[in-house]
Amino acid sequence: MNQASNEKENLIMDGQEFLTFILGEEQYALDIMTVKEIRGYEAVTKIANAPPFIKGVLNLRGDIVPIIDLRIKFEVGKVTYDDFTIVIMLNIANRVVGIVVDGVSDVINLSMNDIKPAPEFGVAFDSQYLHGLARLEDQMVILVNIEALISSDELGLYESNRDLDVRENNNELA
Repeated sequence: MNQASNEKENLIMDGQEFLTFILGEEQYALDIMTVKEIRGYEAVTKIANAPPFIKGVLNLRGDIVPIIDLRIKFEVGKVTYDDFTIVIMLNIANRVVGIVVDGVSDVINLSMNDIKPAPEFGVAFDSQYLHGLARLEDQMVILVNIEALISSDELGLYESNRDLDVRENNNELA
């Protein structure tokens, strides 16, 4: 068994539940255990010089929560903000982050046998952020490794280990 298969087995348990959501015309899913709550979109406080996909931050019961619009980040779907716009609040690495999606569909239960390897091309997400694909009735569902995506250097929401090491080294020299 190769390393990618071992990692998939470590990340996905048999009979795991996923929340499905829509981006553009595609159906995606993420581990339901990362979901804190699902809300409608509300006005955010913009952050100067933030990339366009980071819409801003909002105060959620005392937590300052960055809001990322996955539609902008991955250039899929129409970007509108109305009563039907959905934000999925996630708890990732002990931090709350909101992702804007076109809609939330359902909760599905998948076994490891239901999941096929992610392709190297043809989807909005880099394959390193995918667990794989699963067939749901007559449609394919793209399983997002949301923890890897949100904590990636690409999004820049968390300090990278390299940045933390540099800061620790600077503190030791001081």
